Amino acid sequence: MTIRECYDELGLDFNAVLSRLVNEKLVQKFALKFLDDPSFQNLKDALDSKDVETAFRAAHTLKGVCLNLGFDNLYPSSKDLTELLRAGSMDGYEDLFAEVEKEYNRTCEALRKVA
Repeated sequence: MTIRECYDELGLDFNAVLSRLVNEKLVQKFALKFLDDPSFQNLKDALDSKDVETAFRAAHTLKGVCLNLGFDNLYPSSKDLTELLRAGSMDGYEDLFAEVEKEYNRTCEALRKVA
């Protein structure tokens, strides 16, 4: 699978990302680096330990990476979780995190198919 096909499978706008990152090889390079990005695991660990400050930083980083890579499927839920945590609250984070986790896993699954 090509990186373009990966974005298509996820229903994402590949051309918007391509306009920022200039060529398909760069899009692929940075998109595949997402698989090794520790933000999601850091977020999960911080939420498990009820560390709202660390969870906020991890969610904020994840949100930024999603925005830069055009992961519009994962961006909204990571943005919503970031804003909840920014306020210093973890009240109701479970549903928001469940959506982040679902889209994160879906994105990683698709990325792993890229040749």
